[in-house]
Amino acid sequence: MRHARRRVVRRVTRLAAVGGLLLGGVMVTRAVASEPPDPSIGVPYAAKPATGTGTDLVSRLGASRTAGSWVDASGRPVVAVTDEKAAVEVERAGARAKRVSHSLKDLKSATATLRSAPRVSGTAWALDYKKNQVVVRGDSTVSASDWSRLTEVARGIGGFVRMERTEGTFTTRINGAEPILSTAGRCSAGFNVTDGRSDFILTAGHCGPDGSVWFADDRGREQVGTSLRGSFPGDDYSLVKYDSGRAGQGADVVSIGDGKGVRITGLADPEVGQKIFRSGSTSGLRQGEVTALNATVNYPEGTVTGLIETDVCAEPGDSGGPMFADGVALGVTSGGSGDCAVGGTTFFQPVTKALSELGVKLIVAERAGGGAGAEPAPSASQGAAAASPGSSAPVPVADVSSLLTRLTDPRNVGPGLLVIAGSLVALVATRWIRAEQDRKAYRQYYSATWG
Repeated sequence: MRHARRRVVRRVTRLAAVGGLLLGGVMVTRAVASEPPDPSIGVPYAAKPATGTGTDLVSRLGASRTAGSWVDASGRPVVAVTDEKAAVEVERAGARAKRVSHSLKDLKSATATLRSAPRVSGTAWALDYKKNQVVVRGDSTVSASDWSRLTEVARGIGGFVRMERTEGTFTTRINGAEPILSTAGRCSAGFNVTDGRSDFILTAGHCGPDGSVWFADDRGREQVGTSLRGSFPGDDYSLVKYDSGRAGQGADVVSIGDGKGVRITGLADPEVGQKIFRSGSTSGLRQGEVTALNATVNYPEGTVTGLIETDVCAEPGDSGGPMFADGVALGVTSGGSGDCAVGGTTFFQPVTKALSELGVKLIVAERAGGGAGAEPAPSASQGAAAASPGSSAPVPVADVSSLLTRLTDPRNVGPGLLVIAGSLVALVATRWIRAEQDRKAYRQYYSATWG
């Protein structure tokens, strides 16, 4: 029995890409898949979602009287306010008020001015609610002259715009071990979603254009699905439609390594100061904190706005991987700078916006009493209630094995439905030719780059 378990774990390790697709989309490294998570990482489902009280107060009081919200170390919501009356209302609601000089309207106006300036690749900016500032960062690729010009723009806005140079480069690109693979690159899968008819993987939009065919191996033998309905730049999300049409048993589970997982019970928008976890195909499971919202990043490939900024580390190949807390889905990895040796900044596409734009729902665990598994969780204001006690339930290795067996079954790979008319035969033939072309190009590409 012990040997059988080891074989299953090895199989999870070897097919981590496939397991990630089915297990809530999380990709894990070999170390995480074969060993218990490092105790220093913490327990993934111990990071409680934000209450949403601060967000609700900002929405109710308005952008002229507030300047964002966050949660402090004790978990209490803090709201930045510009007048005493607003402070009284915040305290009455049970949150802590902090008086600031610049309103949320001022901060957003500053970012609008930055967006209207000539675009400089390798720069990013976000709203730092805690310091009542807009922080602008430039990576190592930004020239001295470009940085000087952007600094002049910032001076024209006012002293609440903070300029910082950062190590490394802001990049979306994908590389690394055990991801989902195509000729478009290598990525990590995000969360499983559905439109009620078919199931999909939600991942990053920059991972590949519409029509990209994804595989679970570097020889193009284990086809997973095809990209469609992506958005990048501007946003950074896309769907990969399962070839079989269904994600299967365990689609509501996020793998955390060692054959265990966390059940995804809902989705929400995060708050600044919230503790979060993210997983990816290169660096595995990592813990961090939300540091800013509404971030804009000028990647070499284009500008993406409305991102979540965090201090959690990430590395090439982690793109598309999920960010979550206590079983609540929050975002998918877009890009960032640095690595997990020295740290860095990582940006995430909010899940709520992606699902709204795509018209799909997150596949979530069935709630106590038989709730529907594909319904989204409550909004951010109800985030704390979205995670049920079952979100921390470990998933047995046997379940992981059955999921991998299902995906690698040849009967689940192909066009899916039988054709009953000549027009459908032509359609399927066209898709098959496209898949075969992608498969051959894929093999040629990776045989050249991987040796």
